[in-house]
Amino acid sequence: MKFVDEALLRVQAGHGGRGALSFRREKFIPFGGPDGGDGGAGGSVYLRARHGINTLADFRIQRAFKAPSGDAGSGNERTGASGEDLYVTVPVGTTVFDEQTHELLGDLTQADDTLLVARGGKGGWGNTRFKSSTNRAPRKFMPGLPGEKRELRLEMRVIADVGLLGLPNAGKSTLIRAVSAARPRVAGYPFTTLHPNLGVVSAGPNRSFVMADIPGLIEGAAEGAGLGIRFLKHLMRTRILLHLVDVAPPDADADPVRDARAIVAELRKYSPELAQRERWLVLNKLDLLPPAQGERQCRAIVRRLRWKGPVYRISGATGRGTRELIFALMNRIEELDAAAASARKDREADLEAESAAAAAGPAPAPVRPARRRPAARPASAQRLE
Repeated sequence: MKFVDEALLRVQAGHGGRGALSFRREKFIPFGGPDGGDGGAGGSVYLRARHGINTLADFRIQRAFKAPSGDAGSGNERTGASGEDLYVTVPVGTTVFDEQTHELLGDLTQADDTLLVARGGKGGWGNTRFKSSTNRAPRKFMPGLPGEKRELRLEMRVIADVGLLGLPNAGKSTLIRAVSAARPRVAGYPFTTLHPNLGVVSAGPNRSFVMADIPGLIEGAAEGAGLGIRFLKHLMRTRILLHLVDVAPPDADADPVRDARAIVAELRKYSPELAQRERWLVLNKLDLLPPAQGERQCRAIVRRLRWKGPVYRISGATGRGTRELIFALMNRIEELDAAAASARKDREADLEAESAAAAAGPAPAPVRPARRRPAARPASAQRLE
């Protein structure tokens, strides 16, 4: 199936049913009175995230979704049936925007997350609702309210723990093939990767993380050059970025340090928040250089970049250094998970303390002790004086 990470669709909630105009007429009941029932409510439209869907390509075929309307009310104060809610299945990691106002409506990051995008209309009142002591035979009823109508823009952002960043042909696809079961296309020309690829990396029993490979960036990508700027949004959900640098570029005039700085500049133009994300430097393709020359090249790159973060020297083609990189990433991800769990527990404890304090009410005012009067002197002592 073709990879599609953006889609436009129209959603229409159901209209509310019309209220009924009816009067009770039965044998031996001379004063029946109004008995028109209310209309049923229209169905609402929800988006629901599901695993197993990796693209928004289905919305290129069906772009309009409409929930059923409610039925009209009837006599004997019978309310019309409500329209069933419509659930539209989307991939996990879908971000929903209102196309007209550009408002962010929701972010579906977990399976079974549900988002209301169009609310159904309320049913109209029947004439029974308008009965009063001064109006015994009302002939008034209300039509149902219309359901909401919206144009939505869906953006799918892959959810991964580690994202690969670098120039075309930096070896990102080769690395993800070496450490996971993903099999992206690998070739010797730029822009081999045309859409993101995900791979599950195993670091032992019950220890794994997800790695994302996106199309490579080039200088000027923020102005529309190349393909990678379209897919940088997929790195927004990652926790660690691996900046791959080719230590042996095929072009003799290429400068790995200049190219690395250009990538960082494009990253800042796209999102300052993403530029501040934790980033590791990965020097790749060491198998193309003799060991001594490769070590000198790596030291020169780190020194010229003035890099202070983690540095790993690998070869994606031969697997050299990839095992150490995997375990280091796994340990760091577990540290981040533990820190996030601790912060979540602290927030839950604070919320419980606040709710308990609110339930207990204001603290009672302190009671001031009563002043004690001095004891009266016994009469015998007064006589002795």
